[in-house]
Amino acid sequence: MYQDHIVIDGLQYSNWDRDYFKMLQASGINAVHATLVYHEDSRQTMTRFAEWHARFEQNSDLILPVYCVEDIKMAKQQGKVGILFGAQNCSPIDDEIGLISVMRRLGLLIMQLTYNNQSLLATGCYENNDSGITRFGQQAIAEMNRVGMIIDMSHSAEQSTLEAIEISSRPICISHANPTAAHDALRNKSDAVISALTKAGGLLGFSLYPFHLPNGSACTLNDFCSMIADCADKYGTEHLAIGSDLCLNQPQAVLEWMRNGRWSKAMDYGEGNANNSGWPDTLPWFAGKDGMENIYNGLLKHGFDDTDAGKIIGQNWFDFLESGIQPLV
Repeated sequence: MYQDHIVIDGLQYSNWDRDYFKMLQASGINAVHATLVYHEDSRQTMTRFAEWHARFEQNSDLILPVYCVEDIKMAKQQGKVGILFGAQNCSPIDDEIGLISVMRRLGLLIMQLTYNNQSLLATGCYENNDSGITRFGQQAIAEMNRVGMIIDMSHSAEQSTLEAIEISSRPICISHANPTAAHDALRNKSDAVISALTKAGGLLGFSLYPFHLPNGSACTLNDFCSMIADCADKYGTEHLAIGSDLCLNQPQAVLEWMRNGRWSKAMDYGEGNANNSGWPDTLPWFAGKDGMENIYNGLLKHGFDDTDAGKIIGQNWFDFLESGIQPLV
């Protein structure tokens, strides 16, 4: 049964208020990978940590911070939601490799090497020229491996992603993206990338962001579960998870910050356009408290047994984190 499993959403950036924490608690989700920053530098990242410390203090009956997988177990036992932190860019480390270990000690468990654009570490998926992992990026990957910070290539370009998989001594994740075979978007991943990722022990979190789904906001639960079933046949169930990329109740200003940061005078619309510049309509079968349970039940209808459905809705994330965030001796 759904309630028997560890349930983990591998990426969200929703409006983090008490009502939303209550909804997460009611949903049966035991842990969420919450985006801490997009384009914030190291000093601004400290403020984001401080904001979350206040949330933990004010909502201690609903949420708790995750520093190790035992905290996820504790959250499930106590009926709370564990919050683990990730960065959708490498901006929190500025240009200083020593800040990787500092951020990891503060609780940053996952970091993308780039968010859409070229960074100091790698190339983003919206760039025309993909030069791969930089010299700084090679050293950053080694340091992330050492301290137990998981490498995430969700917003990275193809060659950069393939190189990161090869360079990293530990499996990496693509926390929130879908196969281009299901929907051809710049942010989705080719068979070559997903094959390399899974063969190296990595994890793919399926995104529910409509711009990355077959049929967009009209994507049905059946469409979504069919996409997962196709990937299970190709790559194996043990490498698949959910990273919803859910951004519920966020204003337009947040979307523009995600897409533009401080780098652009002209408006960047991401996967949208000038005539479709806002948040896409959310999926009615996922946006409420029953979303993850709907996926679980949908997987059962697609022929997954209880064990494999449980792996996809959380156990695979748990196992991946358990091995990936342990510092190397």
